[in-house]
Amino acid sequence: MLLLQQIEARLVALLGPAGPLLAVAFLGLAMVVIALPMLLRRRADPLDRLRAANARPETAEAKASPDRLRSASGADKLERYASFLEPQNAEEYSAARLRLIQAGYRTRAAVRIYHFSQFALGLAGLIGGLIYTLSQGGATTQELLLSTLLPGAIGYMAPKYWVTRRRETRRQNITDGFPDSLDMMLVCVEAGQSLDQSVIRVSHELRAGYPDLAFEYSQVAHEMKAGKDKTQVLRDLSERCGVSDISSFVTVLVQSQQFGTSIAEALRVFSAEMRDKRVMRAEEKANTLPTKMTLATMMLTVPPLLIILIGPSLYDIYMTIGGGAAGN
Repeated sequence: MLLLQQIEARLVALLGPAGPLLAVAFLGLAMVVIALPMLLRRRADPLDRLRAANARPETAEAKASPDRLRSASGADKLERYASFLEPQNAEEYSAARLRLIQAGYRTRAAVRIYHFSQFALGLAGLIGGLIYTLSQGGATTQELLLSTLLPGAIGYMAPKYWVTRRRETRRQNITDGFPDSLDMMLVCVEAGQSLDQSVIRVSHELRAGYPDLAFEYSQVAHEMKAGKDKTQVLRDLSERCGVSDISSFVTVLVQSQQFGTSIAEALRVFSAEMRDKRVMRAEEKANTLPTKMTLATMMLTVPPLLIILIGPSLYDIYMTIGGGAAGN
């Protein structure tokens, strides 16, 4: 602490009252200047040479040709900063991508936009805290650092908090609608439809009540139509949802397919288990409700009750003591 005070006094003597602030700003600018060249340096992609070899100069007739399948688009303004905004490690990128998919953000640029939001909101928090501190005036170094770094940290963590809450909400919605979807699927299978047709029918029926689960089922149906291996499609469903019930369901279907057992029988047993599990979850919440209400009951019920019971007596005692003191 003494060292910080000496440094602050030295900066004030050299640069004036705004010396500590200028030193912090210069230090931050220097760190950004040093870090940006390393972060923006993009690794060479081996496919760039292949793209360059296949690239051909386009004429006006080729650009206007209706046979052109895909045209260049400048809608994604963050593409040039991909090496800075996206993790370069494949495992980190896959983990971030999976986390955003489980939260419902499935676009190709989701990871890039997520990290850009963290960077932009963190920088906006730093600038806003700095402007607020300068407008107040007379702040010490500790107050300056706290009021500047705290909004920046909040802005940086806000997208992460939002994605986490969205992920948990989506998981809860999928968990709530999963038992009903199993009952519908069992009815479809017992009516003579195949598993693929049952999944398509269930996805259409669940769109109004459980859109997240309906989207996952429709994604499974599209992948099966495209010819992807059914086992891999089901495992991808389990990974995208991140729900233990769906993981168990996928395991049951995969084992039923491998051993050649009846899918209808497996669905009947598993759907009954999921219904019982939903009842158990409701009973668990009901049993924990009195414990959660204890504190609110004590804080909102006991003080008014004490005021009603003891208040008149305290008032009479006060008036008696006050009258006796006035008589003396």
